[in-house]
Amino acid sequence: MANKQKENELHLVRYYDAPVNAVWDAWTDTAQAAQWWGPRGFTITTHSKDLRPGGHWNYTMHGPDGVDYPNITTYFEVEEQAKLVYDHGANENQPPLFRVIVLFSEKNGKTKMEMTMALANKEAAQETEAFIKKANGYSTWDRLGEYLEKEESGKEAFIINRSFDAPIDVVFDAWADPAQQVQWVSPTGTTMEFFEADIRTGGKSSYKMGNDQFTMYGRASYIKVERPHTLIYTQQFCDKDGNVSRHPMAPTWPETMLTHITFTAVESDKTLVTVHWEVTGPATPEEMQTFIDGRSSMTGGWTGSFDKLEQYLAGKK
Repeated sequence: MANKQKENELHLVRYYDAPVNAVWDAWTDTAQAAQWWGPRGFTITTHSKDLRPGGHWNYTMHGPDGVDYPNITTYFEVEEQAKLVYDHGANENQPPLFRVIVLFSEKNGKTKMEMTMALANKEAAQETEAFIKKANGYSTWDRLGEYLEKEESGKEAFIINRSFDAPIDVVFDAWADPAQQVQWVSPTGTTMEFFEADIRTGGKSSYKMGNDQFTMYGRASYIKVERPHTLIYTQQFCDKDGNVSRHPMAPTWPETMLTHITFTAVESDKTLVTVHWEVTGPATPEEMQTFIDGRSSMTGGWTGSFDKLEQYLAGKK
């Protein structure tokens, strides 16, 4: 969006490797929305939907803990494959929580989604942002990416996005510089040490992560390192001698993962990081199902690392 974000607004941008008509249909078709709408672990039941100005989407979100969350969305603007404006969070017992504007645009077969959530004031925006983060609400848009990936290519993927208040070069270097990466990338409560670190196209790395209770070894082979936008590499668990092994706590985890990390400058001092994870090479049906079933735990693990990266980047200012 051209205008600077206001203090009472929350703003997010997502990019999807799918044409705008596919993204629009995933949003507006209730059968498709049921495949991804809501944070990880949530499902929805649509009771009625009238997609037009003045129309309503009446649905219930079902939490993984069994709690139901009734919602009544009211639409104010509906521009086919371009724009939605609606109120979010209302039900029979409460007014809307905020106004949402969603813009859709396509370039080279890919779709950019821009969302602005407008609240009553700065304090309400801060409280809502904290609530969304705690409830893992932004994983909704990761699930959309995974759904579109499956529909477009047939592949199962894990996707997670996070925005950081730092320039793109600074964020990229925090990933590509081994001395910086060890400060934040290991799961919460663990540390990381590189044995070899040649993070460049064609390079390799080997490392260990752990704490007093356990140690995991791994290695990576870098397919593409293009500063400041792209990191692509394969990753495997191994033993302390460098031989390929399996996750020490998940023996049916796939042997080899392909990681594609994209860095996008949303503003001069804000960077969106998108992690795209998929199984590569031979994998049994059981291993693929382990990957699919592990998305919630993967979200937790990456979120912990991202929290550490956020703190690390804040300390560099």
